[in-house]
Amino acid sequence: MTVSLEVSEGVGTIRLDRPPMNALDVAVQDRLRELAEEATRREDVRAVILYGGEKVFAAGADIKEMQAMDHTAMVLRSRALQESFTAVARIPKPVVAAVTGYALGGGCELALCADYRIAADNAKLGQPEILLGLIPGAGGTQRLSRLIGASRAKDLIFTGRMVKAEEALSLGLVDRVVPAAEVYEQARTWAGRLAKGPALALRAAKEAVDAGLETDIETGLAVERNWFAGLFATEDRERGMRSFVEEGPGKAEFL
Repeated sequence: MTVSLEVSEGVGTIRLDRPPMNALDVAVQDRLRELAEEATRREDVRAVILYGGEKVFAAGADIKEMQAMDHTAMVLRSRALQESFTAVARIPKPVVAAVTGYALGGGCELALCADYRIAADNAKLGQPEILLGLIPGAGGTQRLSRLIGASRAKDLIFTGRMVKAEEALSLGLVDRVVPAAEVYEQARTWAGRLAKGPALALRAAKEAVDAGLETDIETGLAVERNWFAGLFATEDRERGMRSFVEEGPGKAEFL
């Protein structure tokens, strides 16, 4: 399998495995969508890690496959490409990208679909599509600008340059830089902690933030208000407040 989903202790790892560089061909794209939808459905998956292995996250699209496509073929394919990545972005659970080695083009765009990004100290990220006479097509022009701001995103997209881990951290493109040998375990710790949290509240928090970024503040506040009130109907809210009153903060255990 070029992409797999492995579940342990509430954490699902979506693992890319297409040596040597985890090139994101059509088959990988379609499989990513299937597994993102599976992770969304499965109750035993409470947090997700995106991982490409110890050496490389994903070095981009399969250029040989793309070279064979004409305009008509890409018109037909481009929506499915975006929908595969959007399926990952819309997993209603905490998602962390564990980035090792190269995360370029589609690989960078896949990392952008996560809620949090932990990068190896040897990681290199970028959107080099301009060097092929193209622009990012799997969400890069939209998600990158929302994450790091328009001018910084334009610099990376216009030049196609790669940035090393420390610069990516300074830009806000990644959230933490750790030794390469620790990337997956750090991601596992982050995801494992959240897998023990209140699932509905985490879903509400993610959807409220994401929806708010795509609309005006009044609409965003309405989304927040509806989720906030709705959570008062959940067992997790009862459990969390009861634990706070009886035992103090931070001791609640959620099912």
